[in-house]
Amino acid sequence: MSLSEIAQALVAPGKGILAADESTGTIKKRFDKIGVESTEENRRAYRELLFTTPGIGKFISGVILYDETLRQKGSDGEALVATLQKQDIIPGIKVDMGTEAMVNSSEEKITKGLDGLPVRLKEYKTLGAGFAKWRAVIAIGDGIPTDECIAKNAEILATYAKMCQEAGIVPIVEPEVLMDGGHTIEKCLEVTTKVLKKVFEELKKQNVDLSGMLLKPNMVIAGMDCPIQASPTQVAEMTLRCFKEVVPSEAPGVVFLSGGQSEQEACENLNAINIVGVQPWKLSFSYGRALQASALAAWHGKTENIPAAQKAFYRRAELTSAACLGKYSGE
Repeated sequence: MSLSEIAQALVAPGKGILAADESTGTIKKRFDKIGVESTEENRRAYRELLFTTPGIGKFISGVILYDETLRQKGSDGEALVATLQKQDIIPGIKVDMGTEAMVNSSEEKITKGLDGLPVRLKEYKTLGAGFAKWRAVIAIGDGIPTDECIAKNAEILATYAKMCQEAGIVPIVEPEVLMDGGHTIEKCLEVTTKVLKKVFEELKKQNVDLSGMLLKPNMVIAGMDCPIQASPTQVAEMTLRCFKEVVPSEAPGVVFLSGGQSEQEACENLNAINIVGVQPWKLSFSYGRALQASALAAWHGKTENIPAAQKAFYRRAELTSAACLGKYSGE
């Protein structure tokens, strides 16, 4: 498949991406909440239950994996990558190495991981990865984000995207404007527009083929501590206003991150965005917590709970798929 064919397959109607690429530190936090020790075996068992959920390929087009998971075998001895491929799910890989503080700033962060990336991408391709993901984080606060932080992260995202395409891998470009803080939805609109404008300027500058990539942005939404939270209709209106201004029509699709929204909020907002009507790009999802929270709670690290956890995951994926089509009608 060509890069554009893979990108199109990832945003096929009613389908989206499962982000199962939690770092070892992040998944430990999730496991701590349910009283499960974060061992390699427990991480494998949990991801395997998600990937082997019967029929999940109806709703999930791709899964973003962590390096450890890309190399793991399931309980039947088969590579987890092959388990996904059997369900017509494209395996992907998180390739960034997390964030570090920007020089002269304790609050703003730069994503690291470009060193040696072409070599890693070459190996990931042989291990079965069809796409990759790189996340940049942009915080809103007093005097931030600065133009310098936005420009530096945009440049790094574009460099990563170009390296991916040269390795025959579809890049998912994720500039996340964080929900942390008390900022209004209007402030989020202003910052998200500025960030995406800069990202697409850099992608163009580095000759990234927009038809062979996907954008993974935040929705335009108020900060979690803002006293006035917008309705799904307002989130949809503001998000589409932003995209129409800055996202080129050549980009095949947008796969939203859930960014701290609950499972229900992530569905309601995605549904409201898709009810508006046909847009130049497919508007889908690339959710982590908003697809996994119910399954994790049902599993609790116990083998006997796997059927219940798979049922919860299937239901969540089905509801999110409906939202992707503008057909979600509540829980």
